[in-house]
Amino acid sequence: VFFSVLTGLTPILGNFMYKVFTGQKHFMLPVLGWLEKLTYRFSGINTLKESDWKSYTFSLLLFNFSGFVFLFLIQLFQSYLPLNPANLPGVSWHSAFNTAVSFMTNTNWQGYAGETTLSYFVQMIGLTVQNFVSASTGLAVILALIRGLSNKSSEKLGNFWVDLTRSTLYVLLPLSILL
Repeated sequence: VFFSVLTGLTPILGNFMYKVFTGQKHFMLPVLGWLEKLTYRFSGINTLKESDWKSYTFSLLLFNFSGFVFLFLIQLFQSYLPLNPANLPGVSWHSAFNTAVSFMTNTNWQGYAGETTLSYFVQMIGLTVQNFVSASTGLAVILALIRGLSNKSSEKLGNFWVDLTRSTLYVLLPLSILL
């Protein structure tokens, strides 16, 4: 049953994702288009500027490194942060490092016991957000690979920030709500 549903939905989701990542009109645009535009305006992203592989890779690494540092630091200093009703102490640096790397790479290996180690703040703002954006970066990488293989006449791979935003807003967020 699962494989039948998956196979049946593949053309529908594939067509939707094609429209999303090529900038065409799709049914989610009226719902979340304003948020996409606001995100670009707030962060200063030029949606028309495409990147070569070096620039695309630099943006990807910069984003992932920023996420790693943020997650690492909020674990170390969770005792000073809000939403810690159990007054949990900061996580040891090696456990924080391991968790930050694993969530940044979307492997999500957990060497701790959930609520007895991490505060609500770290779990909500750190781990949950990192779950989304690490999957978004994975989608961005596969999009860059597809563009690189299919468009041999151009050295441009798209815009990492646009791919990241669209994969989060139009693909992962709706799927997480739906499923």
